[in-house]
Amino acid sequence: MVEDELALFDKSINEFWNKFKSTDTSCQMAGLRDTYKDSIKAFAEKLSVKLKEEERMVEMFLEYQNQIRRQNKLIQEKKDNLLKLIAEVKGKKQELEVLTANIQDLKEEYSRKKETISTANKANAERLKRLQKSADLYKDRLGLEIRKIYGEKLQFIFTNIDPKNPESPFMFSLHLNEARDYEVSDSAPHLEGLAEFQENVRKTNNFSAFLANVRKAFTATVYN
Repeated sequence: MVEDELALFDKSINEFWNKFKSTDTSCQMAGLRDTYKDSIKAFAEKLSVKLKEEERMVEMFLEYQNQIRRQNKLIQEKKDNLLKLIAEVKGKKQELEVLTANIQDLKEEYSRKKETISTANKANAERLKRLQKSADLYKDRLGLEIRKIYGEKLQFIFTNIDPKNPESPFMFSLHLNEARDYEVSDSAPHLEGLAEFQENVRKTNNFSAFLANVRKAFTATVYN
């Protein structure tokens, strides 16, 4: 727009110069001079206005650039925050996957242990059944009753030894010492060969033979 004004001013100068060349009188020259001054003044005012408009346009453009930069900065910050959030979500997802895998492993391990315990319980139940059967056999045929007493000891009580008094008890106590060996004590009546029986069962681990020998020794005390 400033270029248009300059072109118009240039046209006015050319017109003034052409009129000036064709003018002869001093009165006409004075009128042309005044016209020229008015044209210059009007052009200067228009040019001033245009320059101020251009300055405002430049200021608006610079402000627009600043706004664009601020917006770009905000967009970049939001982008960075979004990327950070995505990374955190991925990390949480990986943690969740690891946790899920660990839970699955624990479930499988629990299932295996549960099966093992179930198998062991069945085996123990069967073993207890056999032990109960053996205990009933000992009690019915040998008159043997086993009781758990103080100090983690087991008390073995024989009956049906004395024909004159079948209910008369013959007993001894047994426990495992610190070396996990059999320790026999508290026989009633007292048995002289109890230490020998103890040593034999430690060597052979034949507990049935040990009980048979102890019963024989109690029986011998009745007839001696």
